Amino acid sequence: MAALDLLLGNESCKESLSAALRAGRLSHSILLCGEAGVGAGFAARCLAADYLYPQGGPGAGQVLAGKSPECLCIGGEGASGEIRVERVRDVRQEMYHTSLSAAGRVVMIQGAEKLNRSSANALLKELEEPPEGVLFILTASSEAGVLATIRSRCCAYSLAPVPEAVCAAYLRQHFPNEPDAARYAALFGGKIGTAKKCLSGEEARARLADALSLAALAEKRDTYGALTLLVKYEKERFAALELLRLLRCACSASLRGSAAAKSPLSPARAVLCADAAHETAQRITANGNGKLALTLLAARLTA
Repeated sequence: MAALDLLLGNESCKESLSAALRAGRLSHSILLCGEAGVGAGFAARCLAADYLYPQGGPGAGQVLAGKSPECLCIGGEGASGEIRVERVRDVRQEMYHTSLSAAGRVVMIQGAEKLNRSSANALLKELEEPPEGVLFILTASSEAGVLATIRSRCCAYSLAPVPEAVCAAYLRQHFPNEPDAARYAALFGGKIGTAKKCLSGEEARARLADALSLAALAEKRDTYGALTLLVKYEKERFAALELLRLLRCACSASLRGSAAAKSPLSPARAVLCADAAHETAQRITANGNGKLALTLLAARLTA
């Protein structure tokens, strides 16, 4: 079985990539676009496994696990998440000066929208004239977010969330003790990656519970309750951003009219909460005062 067959849903994308691989006509630069949680990173590993090890085997398994020396990975660093030019240059050196055990090599660029001008320029030459046998696979949340100079040199494919029933079945299989698989599939709109992340640890589950509690407090217009809940996030920047992301998921579920998601928000309150959460996330990302940003959030959510 081809590794791409492991990717749920997105049949058109899988068929196009598989056909190009079989015909030997796969572009040397692939851009996989999909919002967080839909599996663009997993799709990239599946494509890399099929490219490097078309017959499967242990080598393909290493690629899928993200542990293959044939896959060179570049991602964002630091608070900004930017992809730095130094890292691109390092990978360029690795491409030319290390031996291969597979038939080729893959360079994965995760979050290509985080390439800045310098790192993008350092990558352009390789995309225009790639070394023989090297496949570039870029992922991004949206095609529009990628610099035009990079985007124009790639063949782009879009990934979408799977149907909620498919997501629920996956969650039941991988989390057999989870009684609310259908609710989480609906809450996250079929985004397997997001649902899996929230169910994979006690801390993630607790944060999801806080997001749903915050949504309920917003619906009740309980300012004191919202302030009390948000206190523990005032000095935890990453945790606060995750909380806000999960709150927006509850808002989206309400606006989609998904009864299975059991969102505590009415559509009107969901619109207000989504806007407030988005603006608060922007303030925190810009290194604003966390305590002040969350205090203002509590006031807006319950206005």
